[in-house]
Amino acid sequence: MTTIIFVRHADSNRQNHDERLRELSLKGREDRKRVTEYLSGRGVDAVLSSPYRRAVDTVADFAQTFGFEIGLMDGFRERELPGWLEDYAAFVKRQWEDFDYKRPGCESLRQAQRRCVAALEAVLRQYAGKTVAIGGHGTAISAVINFYDSSFGWKEFEEIEGVMPWIVELDFDEDGGCTGIRKLDPARGDPTDRTKGPIVCSDINA
Repeated sequence: MTTIIFVRHADSNRQNHDERLRELSLKGREDRKRVTEYLSGRGVDAVLSSPYRRAVDTVADFAQTFGFEIGLMDGFRERELPGWLEDYAAFVKRQWEDFDYKRPGCESLRQAQRRCVAALEAVLRQYAGKTVAIGGHGTAISAVINFYDSSFGWKEFEEIEGVMPWIVELDFDEDGGCTGIRKLDPARGDPTDRTKGPIVCSDINA
């Protein structure tokens, strides 16, 4: 079995509108210690991350504490946006309602999902039988969940939108099939949701 532990970044400095360089807030730097505490008991074999600073910094405390180098994978970056959106909430809701909706200079959720799943499949090939922690982003991680469990949609995303950091574990069998998804709020220390048993994969190329 291969286990992928996605770690949504901790709270970031919203005054910095640079998507790639936005750093963690003071609260975020404190909260990432909860990520370190959680991952320390999960038998992690490798640490990867989106190249965005807030994602890297969220898993950096764990990586530094236990001597891991962080491998950066552009495929796990957040869904591309045309800039800082004043109507962000309405835009995100529309994207979840229509996976192909986008504006000039941004990705649709379907495009982001394909990119993230392709990156994940590469990780599954390289780290078969291992446990891998991956620093990432709320929308990107949620799009991955939706690929393996199509019941995860706007309502479910809205419920976790303010949960930072947020941890999602996915188990895969030797054929790359997803066999379980667990979602955890480290601040509460208990699963926000748990799915067991085989999951029918959605076909994003349909």
